[in-house]
Amino acid sequence: MSNLTERFGTKVFSEDVMKRWLPKDVYKKLAATIEEGEPLDLDVANAVAHAMKEWALLNGATHYAHWFQPLSGITSEKHDSFLEPNHDGTAITKFTGKALIKGEPDASSFPNGGLRATFEARGYTAWDATSPAFIKDEVLCIPTAFCSYTGEALDKKTPLLRSMTALDREAKRVLAFFGKAPKKVVPSVGDEQEYFLIKKDAYRRRRDLVITGRTLFGAAPAKGQELEEHYFGAIRPTVSAYMKDLDDELWALGIPAKTKHNEVAPCQHELAPVYTELNEAVDNNLLTMEKMKLIASRHDLVCLLHEKPFEGINGSGKHNNWSIGTVDENLLDPGDTPLENLQFVVFLTAVIEAVDKYQDLLRASVASCGNDHRLGANEAPPAIMSIFLGDQLTEAVELIMDGKASVHATTGVIDLGAVVLPDLEQDNTDRNRTSPFAFTGNKFEFRAVGSEANVSDANMVLDCAVAEALRDFADALEGTPADEFQEKALAYCAEHLRAHRRILFSGDGYSDEWPVEAEKRGLCNFRTTADALPAFIAPKNLELFESMGVLSHAEAVCRYDCKLEKYNKLMNIEATTMVREARRTYRPVITAYATKVAKGLETIRAAGAEAVMQCEQNTLNKLCSGVTEINESIKALDALHQQAEAIEDAQQQANMYAHEIAPAMERLRAAVDAMEEIVAADYWPVPTYDDILFYV
Repeated sequence: MSNLTERFGTKVFSEDVMKRWLPKDVYKKLAATIEEGEPLDLDVANAVAHAMKEWALLNGATHYAHWFQPLSGITSEKHDSFLEPNHDGTAITKFTGKALIKGEPDASSFPNGGLRATFEARGYTAWDATSPAFIKDEVLCIPTAFCSYTGEALDKKTPLLRSMTALDREAKRVLAFFGKAPKKVVPSVGDEQEYFLIKKDAYRRRRDLVITGRTLFGAAPAKGQELEEHYFGAIRPTVSAYMKDLDDELWALGIPAKTKHNEVAPCQHELAPVYTELNEAVDNNLLTMEKMKLIASRHDLVCLLHEKPFEGINGSGKHNNWSIGTVDENLLDPGDTPLENLQFVVFLTAVIEAVDKYQDLLRASVASCGNDHRLGANEAPPAIMSIFLGDQLTEAVELIMDGKASVHATTGVIDLGAVVLPDLEQDNTDRNRTSPFAFTGNKFEFRAVGSEANVSDANMVLDCAVAEALRDFADALEGTPADEFQEKALAYCAEHLRAHRRILFSGDGYSDEWPVEAEKRGLCNFRTTADALPAFIAPKNLELFESMGVLSHAEAVCRYDCKLEKYNKLMNIEATTMVREARRTYRPVITAYATKVAKGLETIRAAGAEAVMQCEQNTLNKLCSGVTEINESIKALDALHQQAEAIEDAQQQANMYAHEIAPAMERLRAAVDAMEEIVAADYWPVPTYDDILFYV
């Protein structure tokens, strides 16, 4: 590994590279496009394309690709060579501004929620100049948005950028009350990525892992995570070598990978980057997940990003740390003066209001087939949205809500009676691991996001909801005389904090009492994806998207349809795999072992040793009963599965998968897992949890 600072960003067409490769006038115009949204003319695009090409060729690239994020949630790319043949049998390299700015993938072949038909195939990719191009596997990758021929967003990036625009617009209006006029206000994000590493050989022998990403069967290991020895433990050499290679490649791509450590469960680990602006942070996380999988293969490992690959031990999440700020300040960081503290209270109030008002939409934004196994499982936040502020901030907020705070016009001091709003250091709050949305010093940690997710959805909803809350504040206080602003602003915050105080919860989210209390408060508790997804098309949420200019009605419905379709397809794959594996892999082995035990019993009894064989007889009885239970469970699951597949309405189908088929799958799993405890190890057809989790 070369010098760290020299290695960082070597595969990125970064601002530093642009300054060195672009003419000054071209760089200035491109910077205006990136920073201020100025239109980009074709002459500038041609100059940028030429510089990109020359830089990419110098760094070993042979192709270019528009790199985009369709509604499948992953990334897509089509590689085109820089080569252009001449009539004389020679070739030149060519990359134009038109090719940089615009591409034409087939729009009908990606998830589109009915927005495009197969015979309406045309779609466009458009260069996102705010996210830098990079070289991956000898391909110059150009981050792009993706839309249909008629202009509807068919990707994750476009609504995210729109939500950032809305947040920027409304935050600037609020900051104007405080005498500030920043060039831009942007959300920043750092996503803590959890993952599992297992041996490739074990993975290949587990068809359920290969097909679904999780183990559909598997008895609990003799040792799990109960000794609490893996978390922050010494990193094993095989894993350390993998992590070093991963760091090296991520740094070359300009991804600021910072922290790595063992997580709670065996074979589970985490990587956390330095915070970056939201749009780039999303691109970085998608690249990180891709590199995690590819690099694992080089080390004879497999990286599992599924939220719950193994039953009975912790699953994986992606803690989405979100803040909002300008070039000069973090707006969720209390300042040193009373006016700055008031500014903090205003933005804090907006976040609290946003999370409460759109708790259903935030839950829907993290809903997935995999995340259903993790949320509410006493290892991750519950499916109920709530906010944890910590003791100090909670006390201050309660004083504001109770009307015990006032602003003295002569001094501009926020008087909280016996307690003033404290200067909050980053470690002023304890960590509440059971909270889905926790304030952690100068940011909020959205802990309900799944490890495999594209975080665009969650951040788009959060940006959009906070933007609306800031807009309402600005509308309400517009025209307020300067000498009355502080008092009216505090009164506004007090009123809105009282209206949304139900979302604040500092207790144990894992407790049995919390769902009961949450129901009394009127909070949503969507336990499954099928329950959560209709929030995307709830009238108030459609109004939010449209009023903020983030999603049209058709685009919002499209996302609901795509998420629903993906959930149903994944559940269909899991149910199909489970039935086939039970029939073709597990049941024959259990039957064969039962036959062996029965023959052994017969032989020994024939020799006159009846009395000593009661244990084997009990085993045989359990095996026979187990096979009967497996047969009945297969029959029940198969019948329900056929009923579900016959349902035409996607939401009704999802409801059946979530509430009837999932329990039937659990019954079949339990029947097979019980046999794993009895059947001899040399008979069992697949690696067990004991085999998989402790040999990396």
